[in-house]
Amino acid sequence: MATLKDIAEKAEVSTSTVSRVLNYDPTLSVGDETKKRIFEAAEELEYKNHRKKTQQKKLKLAIVNWYTEEEELNDLYYLSIRLGAEQQAQQMGYDIVRIYHRQEDKLEKDLAGILAIGKFSPAQVEELRRQAPQVCFVDYVPHDQANDTVLIDFKEAMKQNIDYLIQAGHQKIGFIAGEESYSDSSGTWTDPRTSYARRYLKKQGIYNESYFFKGAFRVEDGKENMEKAISILGKENLPTAFIAANDAIAIGCLKALYENRIRVPEEVSIIGFNDISTAKYITPSLTTVKVYTEEMGRSGIQLLHEKIHEDREAIKTVILSTKLIKRDSA
Repeated sequence: MATLKDIAEKAEVSTSTVSRVLNYDPTLSVGDETKKRIFEAAEELEYKNHRKKTQQKKLKLAIVNWYTEEEELNDLYYLSIRLGAEQQAQQMGYDIVRIYHRQEDKLEKDLAGILAIGKFSPAQVEELRRQAPQVCFVDYVPHDQANDTVLIDFKEAMKQNIDYLIQAGHQKIGFIAGEESYSDSSGTWTDPRTSYARRYLKKQGIYNESYFFKGAFRVEDGKENMEKAISILGKENLPTAFIAANDAIAIGCLKALYENRIRVPEEVSIIGFNDISTAKYITPSLTTVKVYTEEMGRSGIQLLHEKIHEDREAIKTVILSTKLIKRDSA
C-alpha cells in the first residue's frame, strides 16, 4: 500500500497537504491542479502492471470522459478508470488523445478508436460513432447495445453488502443513492444499484422506503443527505447501517455523522462503493466495495484493440466482479 509520504513525494507536496486533500478537508485552500496531482499520484501508485508493448504501428485512440476535468476530481472513480486505460494504451503502443466534456471539438479525424468513459445520451453515442470506426463504452451500455462495453456486477455486489450487514445484526438498512444527468442535459441516468438494493431488501423482508435518499455522486451531497436523514428520522430512529452509492457519498455521510456526534460504526455503520485511493486514509477508514476501476479501463482498451486489429464482428460485454473491503466504518 502506498504511504502518504510516497504520494507526497510523487506529487511534490507535503504529507500534511496530502492528508488533508485525501480527507476532503473543506478548510484547505489548494488549487485544482495540486489536487489533481495528489489524486493521480495516489491512484497511479496502486497500479502494478508489467505487460510489454504488443503493437508496432502507432495508432491513435481518444479517451473521452463524460465529466469535465474539474468534475473528475470530485469522483475519483472515473479518474481511476481513465488512468488504467491510458496506462494500457501506452503499453500497447497507442498514441492517446484525452478529451473531457466540453472539449469534444478537440477530437481528431484520424482516430482508430474511442474509449468512452461514463454516461452518454443517445445523441452523444451517435456522435462518437461518427468520429471513429470503433467505440467501446466503459460503465455504460448504449440503448441499442451495438458496441463493446465494460460493466460492473452491481447486482451481486449489492447482495454481498446487504448479506454482510444482516450477518452483523443490522435490520434497519438505508441507502444513499446517486443521481446524474447526461452531460448534454437531455435526460437523467438511473443508478442500477438503487433498484438492486430495493429488490434485495424487499426479498429479505426489511425494506423501508423512508431509509432511501438520493443526490449527486459528491461528498457534499452525501453529507447533505445524511443530515436530511438525521433531521427527518431523528438520531434514535436512524438505520443502523447505510450503503452509499460511491465512496464520495460515503465520505460525506461520515462527516455528517461526526458533526452530529453519532459514532461510526458503534451507532451507524457505513459501506461505500469503488474503494477509491482515499478510502483507506480517511477516519474511520472506509469499508467499501472494491471496484476494479483500473481493470475497467484496461479491459476497454483491450476490447478496442481486438476490434481494430482482429476485425471481430461479435459484440462483447465484459462484466467485472467486485470485492467487499472490510475496514473500520462497518
